[in-house]
Amino acid sequence: MNLDFAPEDLAFQAEARAWLAANVPATPLPSMDTAEGFLAHQEWEAKLSGAGWSVVSWPKEYGGREASLVQWVIFEEEYYRAGAPGRVSQNGIFLLAPILFEHGTKGQQDRFLPDMGAGRTIWAQAWSEPEAGSDLASLKASATRDDERGGWVLNGQKTWSSRASYAHWGFGLFRSDPSAQRHRGLTYFMFPLDAPGVTVRPIAQLDGEAGFAEIFLDEVFVPDSDVLGDPGDGWRVAMSTTGNERGLSLRSPGRFLATADRLLAQWQQSGSPAEHAAAVADGWIKARAYQLYTWGTVTRLASGGDMGAAGSVNKVFWSELDIALHECAIDLQGAAGELESRWQDGYLFSLSGPIYAGTNEIQRNIIAERILGLPREVQVNR
Repeated sequence: MNLDFAPEDLAFQAEARAWLAANVPATPLPSMDTAEGFLAHQEWEAKLSGAGWSVVSWPKEYGGREASLVQWVIFEEEYYRAGAPGRVSQNGIFLLAPILFEHGTKGQQDRFLPDMGAGRTIWAQAWSEPEAGSDLASLKASATRDDERGGWVLNGQKTWSSRASYAHWGFGLFRSDPSAQRHRGLTYFMFPLDAPGVTVRPIAQLDGEAGFAEIFLDEVFVPDSDVLGDPGDGWRVAMSTTGNERGLSLRSPGRFLATADRLLAQWQQSGSPAEHAAAVADGWIKARAYQLYTWGTVTRLASGGDMGAAGSVNKVFWSELDIALHECAIDLQGAAGELESRWQDGYLFSLSGPIYAGTNEIQRNIIAERILGLPREVQVNR
């Protein structure tokens, strides 16, 4: 594997680094899980978009730079190295947009992508339901055909919907054929969160903020133009989304490289205590290992391969690494680590990593069956 960047990639890196150095806010923005912070992060997204840095890999007609996959990874590393704000638009630009490019119509792309890339429209995930978390095939929220109006009527409840407290639109799966079993008979919908019949109830986290919400849908009409992919084909579309979430797009290595560098700096500033040396080194090495693994993935994708079940390996690795890095940083602080801080906020969020994007237990089943070729898990009916 050749890890030397081409001249055009080095020029891209230098341009990104210079812009971020000149524009990243000197004072951290308020949490995006508050009303004030949500708006502040939208303003940051608009600034990124105005300079062409919001969605670097997208086509120019939608606000992108048509950057290569290599350049996208480079930008992510520079973004996190600069300490730039979290991406309030990430559900849209990293999870939904790739699906719109692959499965959406040109009309849908023209309607949704410009506002998504500029941060004007923020998207919430509407996946999980009560008793249907990682097992999306068991969901019960329904979509009933309405031929007279040319669309569908949605009913049901979604829970743990990220960004839903303040977002504008949601996307998710609904059962459009009640007679079909498991993965069949599902359709992928996009719907405005202020539509008649939609109720959003924020869920308070450990820190009191509402990064997630419940969504209740009562006779919500959605036109055919807001169906993503073909009716009944939602599972195939959804698998593209979850692949993006577990793989490269949502958690690029830049996030963990920056965290590992901050951890190393804190250890050194604390006098390099020997009792924490092994944990600091382990976190730093694993962040670099994930970086190298990612470059291998980039090489495979550039050669026409796909993410496949390897996305599950990614997900287990980065979610556990995130917790380990933050736990080590808090341990370094001793009693002060219990106080509110950037590390404490990051630690609380990292605890959700093994749960969202499909629990790590399910990811290990996927790894065992689809990569290692082990027998399927025995299902016991009780």
